[in-house]
Amino acid sequence: MRIVIAGGHGQIALRLERLLTAGGHEAVGLIRDPDQSGDLRDAGAEPVVLDLESASVEEVAEVLRGADAVVFAAGAGPGSGAARKETVDRGAAVLFADAAERAGVRRYLMVSSTGADSAREGDEVFDVYLRAKGAADDDVRARPGLDWTILRPGSLTNDAGTGLVLLQASTGRGPVPRDDVAAVLAELLETPATAGLTLELISGSVPVMVAVRDVAGN
Repeated sequence: MRIVIAGGHGQIALRLERLLTAGGHEAVGLIRDPDQSGDLRDAGAEPVVLDLESASVEEVAEVLRGADAVVFAAGAGPGSGAARKETVDRGAAVLFADAAERAGVRRYLMVSSTGADSAREGDEVFDVYLRAKGAADDDVRARPGLDWTILRPGSLTNDAGTGLVLLQASTGRGPVPRDDVAAVLAELLETPATAGLTLELISGSVPVMVAVRDVAGN
């Protein structure tokens, strides 16, 4: 499969690109900074410089044409303000979905967040982030032209992945290594029967492949 990943230099994206390449797939990562190209090549991915905050739908669609699936793994990042949560975490995700539909790419994976749609008192920026993620999720779910799966990981860590997770419609809060998030995304791409599902993910006791097959009803 040819898989295009928005936010191609993100910590989850780089891990996913390595897994996809190792599995014989073709990974393409969208990045804003051309200086990041070498990191993507090291991960086995093809870098494409494209800023989703300024690109047109047609410019993005041109990159997506011929892809078998797309993954939205972009984010404004922890150091950004409320305005960029709106333009990246919501706006870029919607643009990416528009472009996927225009390019005829049905399979769309969204990396969201546990608690999307929720608000937390006392943290205005994080509140905006969660609402932006929730709005993007809602937009994607309303598109009959996409075979979407929304993945909402818990608190992300850089601990080594265990390959053991809890993947359900609702898991409650908890941590999960980025390694395991990438592994679940790779498995979701191989499992089209997960289309139409919004899934929460934290560390657990079920092997990734089994967890994905369970939610797919296989």
